[in-house]
Amino acid sequence: MAQRKIKTINYVAYGLNDVLGAGSMAVISGWILFFYTTFCGLSAMQAASIFAIARILDAVASPLIGHISDGLGSTAIGRRFGRRRVFLIGAVPLLPSFALMWVSGQEYLYYLLTYVFFELVYASVLIPYETLAAEMTDDYRKKAKFAGARILVGQISAIFAGILPAWIVANAGGKESATTFLIMGIIFSVAFMIVVLTVWAFTWERSPDELAEEDRKKADANWTIIGTLKTLFVNLSSTMRIRAFRLHLGMYLGGYISQDIFNAAFTYFVVFAIGGSVVIASEMMAVTYIAQLIAVAVAIPLVLKISPAPTYRLAVGFYLIGIGVLLAQFMMFDQFQLYWLAAAVILAGFGRGALNYIPWNTYNYMADVDQIVTARRREGSFAGVMTFIRKATQAAAVMFVGIILEAGGFVSGAETQNPEAVNTIVATLVIGPVIVLLLGFWVSTKFKLNGDTHRVLMEEIQRFKEGNTQPIEKSRQHIVEDLSGWPYDKLWGNNNVGR
Repeated sequence: MAQRKIKTINYVAYGLNDVLGAGSMAVISGWILFFYTTFCGLSAMQAASIFAIARILDAVASPLIGHISDGLGSTAIGRRFGRRRVFLIGAVPLLPSFALMWVSGQEYLYYLLTYVFFELVYASVLIPYETLAAEMTDDYRKKAKFAGARILVGQISAIFAGILPAWIVANAGGKESATTFLIMGIIFSVAFMIVVLTVWAFTWERSPDELAEEDRKKADANWTIIGTLKTLFVNLSSTMRIRAFRLHLGMYLGGYISQDIFNAAFTYFVVFAIGGSVVIASEMMAVTYIAQLIAVAVAIPLVLKISPAPTYRLAVGFYLIGIGVLLAQFMMFDQFQLYWLAAAVILAGFGRGALNYIPWNTYNYMADVDQIVTARRREGSFAGVMTFIRKATQAAAVMFVGIILEAGGFVSGAETQNPEAVNTIVATLVIGPVIVLLLGFWVSTKFKLNGDTHRVLMEEIQRFKEGNTQPIEKSRQHIVEDLSGWPYDKLWGNNNVGR
């Protein structure tokens, strides 16, 4: 791959896109269920059904976008505008759809359609975007910097997602209303348009000439609607045949599902379980994200020094301690205790920040592991799977919270909840995140990708390109077999992965 010089502006521009990526997800996971059940007249079950329906549609749309972007380089549009970045510029005028989600007083169908439409626009940006770090460089440390820039910006945008409702309430006479969330939606919509344009202007992708000959032939053969649908399932299922990617997903889901459940239940916990308010919940979300920002800044060099998996396990420990402090506050005090709440979210935030960064750091190397198996570059397929799984699991987590709350006796729009509903809120906040965090911890003990093993991987890829098909050392053979999950003699296309 021909290397272009990467400047600070390129790292910053790439990172800015997570104002959309993490920012929108922070707003949705933290506030949308509360907004639907408090200001829109929807029951918790109705709100949960919106997420379920959206995921069914997304199950086709997100992977399809990734697959199309992989093949778009063989078309006139792809050669002229790029197979990835053309999606970014096309989505800009559609991004204000985010604000439409936050209009109160509408019917169920309105909220379903606005949510689904924004999710599709989001996917059309995020899936091509997630390929760009691998498109721009093959260097391990530079990819780590791209991931760090992305997550740092994401944490900053998440801070605003947490604090904006409190600021808007303070400047609107101190009254909480649906208008608070509409104003927040408009502010974020404008920000989304600006950052996506910036990403488009200061990033690049591989030239079509750099793609493997087999990739170009497959793209030419399948660049029809029938051909695309025919090969879509093969591409998606084949990503799961890469061992490093399966382990990566386990760590990713452990860190992110725990946060989705926590975020969806947190406002209810503050308001109904410990006697706080929406403003306090907003402020504490902001404190959490500030702690996460600090944690990301620490995790970036720590991952490079001790590798991703040990850092992941350290982060899980902090997050579990923070959850434990929240549970202790509920059980020990009858009155609201701000300092206990702040201590808990800071500790949890230290863990959450690293858990946000590490999977997106390791994701940037998945196409490299896949390449030694398939002899192809399939960043788009991996991005499609990642985005679908991210959105599907987030929606499932929020839906899970909605279903559990309704089953536990939660009454939409009520100023107080009965003891059964309160206990359900607390159990959801604690038990759900703890279970998935422990699963992620266990998976991390098996994940061996780091700077040294990635260097060996790239050297072995180069040897395969030069026609060398026999390992020169047992230790190197073991490394690539552990990362790929395939015996050495089955690598470099000597298999049916993705075919």
